[in-house]
Amino acid sequence: MATCSADLAPLLGPNATQAADYICNKFSDASYAVDNTYLLFSAYLVFSMQLGFAMLCAGSVRAKNTMNIMLTNVLDAATGGLFYYLFGFAFAFGSPSNGFIGRHNFALKSIPSSALDYSNFLYQWAFAIAAAGITSGSIAERTQFVAYLIYSSFLTGFVYPVVSHWFWATDGWGSAFRTDDFLFGSGVIDFAGSGVVHIVGGVAGLWGALIEGPRIGRFDSSGRPVSLRGHSATLVVLGTFMLWFGWYGFNPGSFNKISPVYTSGDYYGQWSAVGRTAVTTTLAGCTAALTTLFGKRILTGHWNVTDVCNGLLGGFAAITSGCSVVEPWAAIICGFVAALVLIGCNMLAERVKFDDPLEAAQLHGGCGAWGVLFTGLFASEKYVKQVYGTTRPARYGLFMGGGGKLLAAQIIQILVIVGWVSATMGTLFYILHKFGLLRISVEDEMAGMDLTRHGGSAYVYHDDDDESDKHGIQMRKIESHPTPPSV
Repeated sequence: MATCSADLAPLLGPNATQAADYICNKFSDASYAVDNTYLLFSAYLVFSMQLGFAMLCAGSVRAKNTMNIMLTNVLDAATGGLFYYLFGFAFAFGSPSNGFIGRHNFALKSIPSSALDYSNFLYQWAFAIAAAGITSGSIAERTQFVAYLIYSSFLTGFVYPVVSHWFWATDGWGSAFRTDDFLFGSGVIDFAGSGVVHIVGGVAGLWGALIEGPRIGRFDSSGRPVSLRGHSATLVVLGTFMLWFGWYGFNPGSFNKISPVYTSGDYYGQWSAVGRTAVTTTLAGCTAALTTLFGKRILTGHWNVTDVCNGLLGGFAAITSGCSVVEPWAAIICGFVAALVLIGCNMLAERVKFDDPLEAAQLHGGCGAWGVLFTGLFASEKYVKQVYGTTRPARYGLFMGGGGKLLAAQIIQILVIVGWVSATMGTLFYILHKFGLLRISVEDEMAGMDLTRHGGSAYVYHDDDDESDKHGIQMRKIESHPTPPSV
């Protein structure tokens, strides 16, 4: 503000200083309004991904468990909203604090401030419930309802916020947004959360599915995998497109602001970086989808739309870490490798008899880990300086001539997230298992939870008020008869 007034004052006449201050204050107010509106709109896009998760999950399970999985998606958002408000946001961004966990702003106390506004909370809450939604897919079709409530509260209120503090808060120990004392002189670049969101959700789901064991019938008596196909490819495709749409808030929205200018008077500013991030996101997803399409065709002989949708999402999960700091051509490499990682993880899962109905652990955990490594290999020096500022050391991708320090920081991020989530969520799922609160009974699993736990099927095939049904008259097939001859 002082620089603005000093530059403008010589151009004005009498009362120049007061006039310059007034004009610059108005520009500053407009900038705050534009940036907060941009962040709110991005939060709405990320929240719309919950509908995508719900449709994807519903289509990927059998019809007899549709109501159950839909309800868990709704409650991920509702439970996560309260616990992230009370504890999560403070643990994540409650500065000043130590490098491990935030200590201020519980229940949004002292919000808004010069550093944080309500829009920041809403945006970060949408991220937190996305992590919980990932986990719900891994343990679908066999988990008690109370277990969903417990794990969702714990994940969004404590486990995920601690990780986001480490790598996104200005005083997190591994954050690239620190002002000094960077990890390996670099800090971790995980721009929109391949590690913070996707690895967290994927590893939590991995432990839940491992401790529960596979669904009944997923593997036969000799250990060979048996396909338990989801009941609606239509819902899978609808959910995938909703997630694709929401990802344009997930990745470009992580700038938080759109108005900063990189060079005064130039056409190139943060708005261009936002657009580039949307492009890299798109290219990675599209490449992964096509790679999966042809890869699965070679392996199975089929063109499978469900596999293509999962491949697309794997590309998005991978590019999320480096979307703002890589060239568009590098995003194509990211998507191509992400598809191979997903295919490989799925083959390994079948070999070790691991059952994840939505491939969530493989997709988000495996592809997310590749995305974190990819950033350490392909981050561009120019874009790193633009996004993270010139005050931090200029560490960038190994393959871009930046040395190995950024890659080392990225590897540390993967290891500590896997360790933290394993220690917390793995322990929680084990305790639930020991107390008989994790897996449903064999009878409930065979009949389907919609019928045994939720009052009936998600799909109504007749009208309960139909009088013909009440009198025992059922619909029958109408037989065709020859037309009688005319008289």
